[in-house]
Amino acid sequence: MSGLEAHDIRVKAGGRLIIDGIDCTVPPGTLAALIGPNGAGKSTLLRSLAAVEKPETGEVSFEGTPLLSLPRRQRARLAAFVEQDAATELSLTVEAVVALGRMPHLSLWEARDAASRTIIGESLDAVGMRDFAGRDVTTLSGGERQRVLLAKALAQRAPLLLLDEPTNHLDIRAQLSTLALLRSVASTGSTVLAALHDLGLAAAWCDTVIVVADGRVVAAGETAATLTPELIRRVYGVRATVFTDPVTRRPVIGFGEL
Repeated sequence: MSGLEAHDIRVKAGGRLIIDGIDCTVPPGTLAALIGPNGAGKSTLLRSLAAVEKPETGEVSFEGTPLLSLPRRQRARLAAFVEQDAATELSLTVEAVVALGRMPHLSLWEARDAASRTIIGESLDAVGMRDFAGRDVTTLSGGERQRVLLAKALAQRAPLLLLDEPTNHLDIRAQLSTLALLRSVASTGSTVLAALHDLGLAAAWCDTVIVVADGRVVAAGETAATLTPELIRRVYGVRATVFTDPVTRRPVIGFGEL
């Protein structure tokens, strides 16, 4: 297994180069963070990796299978994508939204059979939304919707999980629960890549990081070795001090103005 591999990804928008020849990899069975300042190109890169938008140039493969050339249904069996702030005006129950995650594997009628209902229930339990199953998704808060979309991706049972700001709108406890869940998913052998704006969460939970700035990868590798004060100063323009949590032995980052 080779995990996720991307080579020479270039994306233009409005005649401007947003992603400029990015190469990146995420090993299988790991939780990786895609980090960088606002406007660095994180969301655009994720959408290209998920083949939601086809890049101008480049190749994306997962476990040796090229994703960009696959039919949509076949690709959805390999990769699940959770967008940032994805909203819907459709009046669907939470359970119905999560059931959509079964569609790449099953027909419309099979998506709600006994086996799928079990998977749907497990996915709702994983994000703490079982009690909301009968609620209309349009009545939920932003954080609740975010958890429903994560449950939908989990129900998809794809070995590659791509997430754009999965902790957006969540309170601290829900953020920690979400990152713990993603680590658990990765521990089963799945490959997980999440765009995160919170460096503290990336440092505390992720095995590896990919750092982007101005549409390019400026650093990548094991988290503790990559998130140095020098890198943070250069990319974010702030002073950083990196400590070690005495309980988790993971990095903790303090910030200050230059």
